Order: sequence, then structure tokens, then C-alpha cells
Amino acid sequence: MTAKDILAELESLGSESYKKMLINNYGVREPCFGVKIGDLKKIQKRIKKDYRLALELYDTGNYDAMYLAGLIADDARMTKKDLRRWAKQAYAGALPGATVPWVAAGSPHGWDLAREWIDSREPLVAAAGWATLSSLAGIKEDAELDLPQWRRLLRRVEKMIHQAPDAVRYEMNGFVIAAGCFVTALTDLALQIGEAIGPVTADLGDSQCQVPFAPNYIRKVQKRGTIGKKRKTTKC
Repeated sequence: MTAKDILAELESLGSESYKKMLINNYGVREPCFGVKIGDLKKIQKRIKKDYRLALELYDTGNYDAMYLAGLIADDARMTKKDLRRWAKQAYAGALPGATVPWVAAGSPHGWDLAREWIDSREPLVAAAGWATLSSLAGIKEDAELDLPQWRRLLRRVEKMIHQAPDAVRYEMNGFVIAAGCFVTALTDLALQIGEAIGPVTADLGDSQCQVPFAPNYIRKVQKRGTIGKKRKTTKC
């Protein structure tokens, strides 16, 4: 199956109302067919993993194809060059906050690229860096994490979050939540920093995304007894 075949299938699955929502609320631009995530996941289930096809789909610039590319990417085969290109092209919607971070975290290069990207002057690249760190917290065993480095990153968020661009601020807050929920040794520090930061606001356009208060979110996970529970994958 080729990228051309997939694009034809995506076009047939498109929804004008969903496309309008993506464009108006999430900054997605043409080309876009407006394919719902449930339909994309059906294609993912059929294809499973395909490194080359994922690269071709992402390079089409079609939003639906780019999202699907992240679902079918063979993360282990992705190179730093591939991922840097994807981060640069992740212009809106779920691409910088989900698609690219999911694949980067599943690759051998997630930690290195996350630290590189959070220093970027391009807000969406920096946002992808913080989201990649959040994804790593969810899938990597605590023993694999350099905890002193993670503590320094949390302190960095405490100092810089309120001066950061909106997209970066949103993902920094998500990083505090992820560190507190997925890394047992960081829960107390994440709660402390979340309280020090206070409520976080971010202008995310007309989207319905809310910025959760990190300590409340972490405490809900504590109440469920699932602090430190890892995921097999962050892709959804």
C-alpha cells in the first residue's frame, strides 16, 4: 500500500464538520480531510508499523496523514534526522503535543531530542520537547531515568513557566503532572512545584483544552492508587 492509496482512503473517510472543527479550533490548515481518530486507528490496526510509509505520509503535509504517520511509525527505526524534520513540520493541532512526542519517546533518541527541543526558540518545537519528556515519564521505568536531571527540569519549569509562550506553558504544566503521576520518586517534588507555580493559564485559541491545576490532577491519581503505573505506549 502506498501513500497515494492511503490519501485516497482518507479522503473518502473525511468529515466536513470534523474538518471545520480542526481548522477553526486547533489551527489545522489545508490540506486536511477531517478524518476522525477512530477511523485513523482502524487503518493503524490494519497496517501496524511501517517506517517508510509513515515518513511518506508525514511528508504529504496532509494533517490526517501526518497524524496517521505517528500511529504507524516504527519508532525504533526513526533517526534523529527524521524526528527533527517531523518536529519542524509539526505546525498545529495534535502534531507538536502528541504525534511527534509519541514517536520521539518511543525511539532511541527521545531523551536527547527532548532536551534539545526545549531550548528551541520556536515555541511549537519547544512544546514538543516538553511533551516528549512527559511521554518518556509514562513509558520508561524509573531506573532508566536520570532523576537528578529530572529534578532540575522540574525546577526549570518552576522558574520559567509563567514567562513561556502559551503552547510551551501548557506542555510544561503537563510535564509537572506526568513527572508527579508516573515517577514515584518525583511525586512529592512535583506537588510542591505545582503548588508554587499556582494555576496556569494558556491561550490555546478556540480549542476546548483546559490547563489542569497540576497538584489536583496528581492527587486524583494518588487517590486511585495508580502513581507510578507505566504505560506500554503513549500513542492513542
